[in-house]
Amino acid sequence: MESTLYEPTVFLVDDDDAVRRSLQLLITTYGMHVKSMASAEEFLDAWHPDTVGCLVLDIRMAGISGLTLQDLLLERRINIPIIFITGHGDISACRRAFQGGAVDFLTKPVDEKTLMNSIRIGISQDIKRHANQTEIADLRDRLENLSEREREVLELMLEGMPNKLIARRIDLSTRTVESHRARIFIKLQADSLAQLVRRVVKLEGDPGSDNKH
Repeated sequence: MESTLYEPTVFLVDDDDAVRRSLQLLITTYGMHVKSMASAEEFLDAWHPDTVGCLVLDIRMAGISGLTLQDLLLERRINIPIIFITGHGDISACRRAFQGGAVDFLTKPVDEKTLMNSIRIGISQDIKRHANQTEIADLRDRLENLSEREREVLELMLEGMPNKLIARRIDLSTRTVESHRARIFIKLQADSLAQLVRRVVKLEGDPGSDNKH
């Protein structure tokens, strides 16, 4: 079955052919789409930022190791959830993996139920992350559609100023400020000042945002 960018995909990266085939068969029997690869390089070549899913990754591989790939993904801000698998129970590697945000660290032979549960958790996390990114992108577009005067009024609203003080500060009538305020609520799809503040704070907290209010 051909995958779409928005169909959850389990990326399976392991340089052991037998392990890779076995795990691919297992995961597909649960109805999940799998992309199987023998190296970290293959994964990096296949990655697309719109992809939703998780990564089942072997720790020890020829070339780029699993932990090194995790470091590369962090450097490139690729936030795909990772489930590590290893044939060797290494506490230091386990600790490093979790410090890097891994979902789980499993020892071969991998327990079927544990693996599938971790995959479901990873995919759920990635779906939520993509939904959050979509919401932030939509909010950023809405803020960009505000006029210069509306942005000015919004800034003062966020400082807690009432309409009369805003009007005095920017030399407008109170009625005009009220009109700007109403359009701001409509454009940002906010039903209350608290909701408006939450949305702006969420955007300001996004690492990819360069909006300053």
